[in-house]
Amino acid sequence: MRSIAELGDLRGKRALVRSDLNVPLDGQTITDDGRIRASAPTIKALSEAGARVIVCAHLGRPKGAPEDKYSLAPVAARLGELLEQEVTFATDTVGDSARAAVDTAQDGDVVVLENLRFNAGETAKTDEERAEFAGQLAALADVFVSDGFGVVHRKQASVYDVARLLPSAVGGLVETEVGVLKRLTEDPERPYAVVLGGAKVSDKLGVIDNLLQTADRLLIGGGMVFTFLAAQDYEVGKSLLEADQLDVVRGYIEQAKERGVEIVLPVDIVAATAFSADADFEVVPAGAIPADRMGLDIGPESGVLFAEKLKDCKTVFWNGPMGAFEMAPYADGTAAVAAALVEVTEKGALTVVGGGDSAAAVRQLGFEDSQFGHISTGGGASLEYLEGKQLPGLTVLDEPSA
Repeated sequence: MRSIAELGDLRGKRALVRSDLNVPLDGQTITDDGRIRASAPTIKALSEAGARVIVCAHLGRPKGAPEDKYSLAPVAARLGELLEQEVTFATDTVGDSARAAVDTAQDGDVVVLENLRFNAGETAKTDEERAEFAGQLAALADVFVSDGFGVVHRKQASVYDVARLLPSAVGGLVETEVGVLKRLTEDPERPYAVVLGGAKVSDKLGVIDNLLQTADRLLIGGGMVFTFLAAQDYEVGKSLLEADQLDVVRGYIEQAKERGVEIVLPVDIVAATAFSADADFEVVPAGAIPADRMGLDIGPESGVLFAEKLKDCKTVFWNGPMGAFEMAPYADGTAAVAAALVEVTEKGALTVVGGGDSAAAVRQLGFEDSQFGHISTGGGASLEYLEGKQLPGLTVLDEPSA
């Protein structure tokens, strides 16, 4: 992948930056600005190099047309605060407002375009539709910098097609993310443990399959653990269960035994009568969840067990919370894993927190980004990289530059 340095002198040039600014909003209030903070250094560096920086990104899942609740206006305002400079916000992506903002930009200025997904061409399935929108974006700029790691696994106009139309390079954020993932996949320091949570086994089939070739331990929590428990004929009550994946999971358990990979499951579960913070809940053995209850977190003994299994590790990757952490009664398991990662980080281990819910969880629970080795900005992209998949937004940067 080409670096920004290979684009040459950027003073006076219009640099289109694809960032990942898809942050959670409560109305107009940003509830977690982690992705904006992670994107700011590359934007700042381009501005200081004298480029006229044009930032493009998406937020949420609008249906190819403008929706006020998905506007990037609050994001542009927060970016300006972090950069400590004025940021111009264009109220469209490739229309009159965008062209006017770019045309009047001076060296070092930063412009944020409105949500890319307000244009159907951004996520179009046909090459022709994407190429048309990509051409409109490319017409605004002289060079392209890919710095949205959370979208590099998507073959979308602003990620893939624009990179084929302009001299292109990878930004600092993506460069860092790929460097960390290479350390996880190319001869990681051992013991190497992977902690997987989240709702469904089916969301992580590929990554589990691949990790059985590389990891020493797999620690399983979250909603997906109940399919693992049921695969061993344990009672899971009303817990989330993917019955169609039971045979697949049994195959994973057998494969792990053959390869000497330790699969660690919870020994106790916080089980509630309903998916609610106000429901009656109790801690029960993992193998005996009452028929009228659902598991919503790993139990306290499991938190101790997981911490014990992590304390000698030199490399840890974590993707997915251990329970419904958004509700206080079911947050302790996730907090226990986070605290265990902090402890091994302090001992010099490489600890990587996958993006999405995992990153949101550690911040919501009061941990600082600096307490971990790396907090990824891209959950899906990280998992696909660990699966060994080719990511279009990265492979396109290996093609001859425009």
